[in-house]
Amino acid sequence: MPGILFLCVHNAGRSQMAAGFARHAGAGRVEVFSGGSEPADTVNPAAVAVMAEVGVDIAAHVPQRFTDDLLSRVDVVVTMGCGDTCPYVPGKRYLDWTLDDPKGRPVEEVRRIRDEIRSLVDDLVAQL
Repeated sequence: MPGILFLCVHNAGRSQMAAGFARHAGAGRVEVFSGGSEPADTVNPAAVAVMAEVGVDIAAHVPQRFTDDLLSRVDVVVTMGCGDTCPYVPGKRYLDWTLDDPKGRPVEEVRRIRDEIRSLVDDLVAQL
């Protein structure tokens, strides 16, 4: 089963939303993980709320630091704004998605970011 690791700095917004969509879209067909280089204490409440609006529950997820074990388990690494703090492992497929950070943004903007992420995730899962 192919694996995807979604990475952003705090693992609290973009990567959590992407992982939520990937779990939903790829249920039983894709292993999904997320992590950050500087994990926050909790998932962004606005991200939780806008995901709930579309039927995807990420409320119980906890931001975590990415590990070498996570990197070794996946085929695709998707980075979102972590720049040089994101790891590079030869032999993995890398995608860098340029997405606004939802932190501190009004809910309308978080919805727009969510919808962008959903489209990108749907395309990626379809490719796998």
